[in-house]
Amino acid sequence: MRAIAAGFYTLWNRYLYWIDIPELHVGDVVEIVIIAFVLYHFLVWIKSTRAWVLFKGLLVVLVFLLFAAIFQLNTIIWLAGRLASIAVIAFVIIFHPELRSALEQLGRKNFLSALFSVDFSKGTERFSEKTISELIKGCYEMGKVKTGALIVIERKVQLNEYIRTGISLDSLISSQLLINIFEHNTPLHDGAVIVRGDRIVSATCYLPLSDNMELSKDLGTRHRAAVGISEVSDSMTIVVSEETGAVSLAADGTLYRNVDADFLRSKLKFAAKMNGGTEPLMEKLRRRMKHAAKANKADHK
Repeated sequence: MRAIAAGFYTLWNRYLYWIDIPELHVGDVVEIVIIAFVLYHFLVWIKSTRAWVLFKGLLVVLVFLLFAAIFQLNTIIWLAGRLASIAVIAFVIIFHPELRSALEQLGRKNFLSALFSVDFSKGTERFSEKTISELIKGCYEMGKVKTGALIVIERKVQLNEYIRTGISLDSLISSQLLINIFEHNTPLHDGAVIVRGDRIVSATCYLPLSDNMELSKDLGTRHRAAVGISEVSDSMTIVVSEETGAVSLAADGTLYRNVDADFLRSKLKFAAKMNGGTEPLMEKLRRRMKHAAKANKADHK
């Protein structure tokens, strides 16, 4: 060990002497840990709200300003400097609902329990092929009898602020359950159902209405709500018209009207594929090693 230490010391003095390593104290380590903890939870909070979409838009603006600085676009830089003074106020106004929600959650949480409850395997829940079939079956059966329905499928952007406006269910998805929820004159038929993974998490939820003036004037509140939620998140929303029984799909601010079952299935399969899974990293590695061992065993036979 002494020889190794001496060799490392010699290597450092001869070749790496130019590297200036600052002296690290206990307080510096504590500061790094605190900043890393706060930054991690800030990114988790951003990722789990619609603020993530706004945050990505802000990053685009910052990249554009960096481009302007590199190529010395002086007029743009001058304008950005003048607008920087109101950027903080604009940030607070734009992110006001998310900031208020975050402060409320911080007040309700136990700080010590939150400090040691970091979950690295948390992710977006993926819905299965059976869920897709049940959604399609339920929607088109409701369409036959002209039962209106509004079903929001959560993807990567979590919809907690809209889930809280409804009644919590946490039930496995089935076509019979969906039909029963949206049946006329039942307690849960008014409002939207929000789906997370293979479960209905809430019913009678309130959704934001779209202000898009290009939408057809004959569309009612249900369709405008479907487009509205797709404008502020990456969710997909299935709408069953109460007047015509037609099934429509809203995604990315676009309404696909009167779609057939094959089109709806293809869109839902694409959404399930893009969502990914919640399988932890170690479990995924274990499964892959198991499959590799089986393949190796089959090759030796």
